[in-house]
Amino acid sequence: MSGTQLCYTAATRHPWACTSFVLPLLIFYEVGLYVLGQARPDEVRNGADAWLRGLLHQVGISPVFGAPVLLVAGLLSWSMWRRGDRPRDFVSVWVGMTLESGVFALGLLCLGQLVFPVVQTLDRWLTLPPSRAGALMAISNGTEAAWDRIVGYVGAGIYEETLFRLGLYPVLRFLLTLLHVRRCWALCGAALLSALAFAIAHNLGPQGEPLQVPVFVFRILAGLYFTWIYQFRGFGIAVGAHVSYDILVGLLIRDA
Repeated sequence: MSGTQLCYTAATRHPWACTSFVLPLLIFYEVGLYVLGQARPDEVRNGADAWLRGLLHQVGISPVFGAPVLLVAGLLSWSMWRRGDRPRDFVSVWVGMTLESGVFALGLLCLGQLVFPVVQTLDRWLTLPPSRAGALMAISNGTEAAWDRIVGYVGAGIYEETLFRLGLYPVLRFLLTLLHVRRCWALCGAALLSALAFAIAHNLGPQGEPLQVPVFVFRILAGLYFTWIYQFRGFGIAVGAHVSYDILVGLLIRDA
């Protein structure tokens, strides 16, 4: 069977649609990483990518090719497993996923603006330096050139969603189910734990940021938001929304 007529919402969650959507972003990131990072690759890589490559290096896998090769192999295997009921109209699905990614990015931006008054209160209560909305919602430190930052944002969207949503969240959900936790509570618990890990990870390692409670709280909310997208709209749109949000806030708004 060459394809199946799926409704749009089901088609976007299909492995073939997710893979066809993520692979161009991955190619863009890896090519950009090679072009920009020949002299300083560790500075260009985002945190999740650096962690993954470091772990692979510890087990004897090339840190240069190991991460992208494993990710591509996983995505293609996932797609081949579901090739029988793959959607037919990839172009329309891809365009729709692109638009949805932008809408969800704007949604997270609005969420950040809604919680910012609470963040300001936390700033005053904890006597932390005043925060700006852009500083709260940005991930990178803003010292790189625009092109470097775009490459980094794309990598962050891909590898952070791979680690925390595609990888950690389903594992936690499965483990909670094994412990006979009711399905709704297993979903909520796995979402919260993976979002907490997502927030903590930004403060770990040599590239980790100093802990700021307002930023940490926002990242937990962002992790929950991306988990919701992953659960109900699929891995591809979760990656697209993450990439779009990082570029929107880190490049366009913060520099305005």
